[in-house]
Amino acid sequence: MCFTNLVNQDKTTHTRSKSNHCLTIEALDKDDSPILPGLPDDVAKYCLALVPRSNFPAMGGVSKKWRLFIRSKEFVMVRKLAGLLEEWLYCLTLDSEGRESHWEVMDSLGRKCRSLPPMPGPAKASFGVVVLNGKLLIMAGYSAIEGTVVASDEVYQYDSYLNSWSRLSNMNVARYDFACAEVDGLVYIVGGYGVNGDNLSSVEMYDPDTDKWTLIESLRRPRWGCFACGFEDKLYVMGGRSSFTIGNSKFVDIYNPEKHSWCEIKNGCVMVTAHAVLEKKLFCIEWKNQRKLAIFSPENNSWTMVPVPLTGSSSVGFRFGILDGKLLLFPVEKEPTNQTLSYDPNAASGSEWQTSDIRPSGLCLCSVTMKA
Repeated sequence: MCFTNLVNQDKTTHTRSKSNHCLTIEALDKDDSPILPGLPDDVAKYCLALVPRSNFPAMGGVSKKWRLFIRSKEFVMVRKLAGLLEEWLYCLTLDSEGRESHWEVMDSLGRKCRSLPPMPGPAKASFGVVVLNGKLLIMAGYSAIEGTVVASDEVYQYDSYLNSWSRLSNMNVARYDFACAEVDGLVYIVGGYGVNGDNLSSVEMYDPDTDKWTLIESLRRPRWGCFACGFEDKLYVMGGRSSFTIGNSKFVDIYNPEKHSWCEIKNGCVMVTAHAVLEKKLFCIEWKNQRKLAIFSPENNSWTMVPVPLTGSSSVGFRFGILDGKLLLFPVEKEPTNQTLSYDPNAASGSEWQTSDIRPSGLCLCSVTMKA
C-alpha cells in the first residue's frame, strides 16, 4: 500500500469499499485493526519509523492509532534501535528589540532549521524546561497580569515529530523560579516561589506514563532560584538561596529516588549564571568569575576550574548549549567581535577551546539538547 496515498487523501475520501483494497481511516482506528494490513505490528512500527522525518506531521493525521504511536516513547525507542535519532539544539531566543522570545531549532551542524509554533497560553517567565522522550516540556512559571505576578501550575509539551503543542496535567503546586530535571524517565520539580511569593520546599515528580504529578519528600528547608541535574540515578539541586543560609547557598541537596530520601553536601557553586551537563559532569559559570568554567564530578564530589580564553570573545557573560559532544558558550553581549566558544572535553591538551560559527539569531536565554 502506498504511504503517499494514505497521507495525501482527505479523510472524507477514505470511503471506498474493501473490494478496491483501500484502507479507510475508520478501519485503521479500530482497536483490533493492524497498524499496516498484512504486517505484524512490530514490523509495521519499524516501517513507520523509517519514513523521513518531514512526513511525521502528515502521518499523525492518517489515523488515531498512527498518531498515538508517533507520540509514544516506543516510537523514540524504535528510531533509536534503527540508528535514526538526530541531535537538535533548542534555543529560547530574544529578538533584537528585547521584547519577545521564541524557540528556534538548530541541527547537529548548527544550522537553523525552523522556529517552533507559539506556545499556547499567556506569556510566562521563570518557567522550567526539560527534555523527555523526544519532547520539550515547559512547566509552570509566572505571568504578569495587570502588574501582578500570577504563578502558574500549567504544563505544556512540544512534540518534535508532530510539530505541535499539547497540554499535560497541571502540577499540584503553582510555582516559579524553581529547579527541575529529568532522572530515569521521570521529571522532578524542586522549590521556587509559590502563589503568594512564599518560598517553597515542596517537591513534585511527573510520570509521563500516567500523565500524573505526585508530591514527594520535601526539602528540609525552602529553596528558590536554584537549578537541578541528574547523576547516577540521583537528583542534585544546587545554587540559589535557602531560608537556612545568609546569602547564596553552597549546599547541594541530593535526592535518592530508591530510598525516597534527601541528603546534602556543602560543596556547591553559588550565583550560577549558566550550567549544563556533558558526559556525566556538570559545567557551571559563577557570577563572581565569568571567565572560568567550574566542572563538577559527582564521582568524588569535586570541582575543577578551567580558564575561559579571551581569544574569540571578550564577553563577560555566557549561556550554554550542548551539541555534538561539545559545550557551546554563547556570548550575552552582542558585539561583532564576540564569537561563540566551543569546549571539547575529549580534545588533546591545549586544543580543547575553539571558536564556532554556531549561534542563535538573537540573545540565547536558555537552551536544551534533544535526541529524537
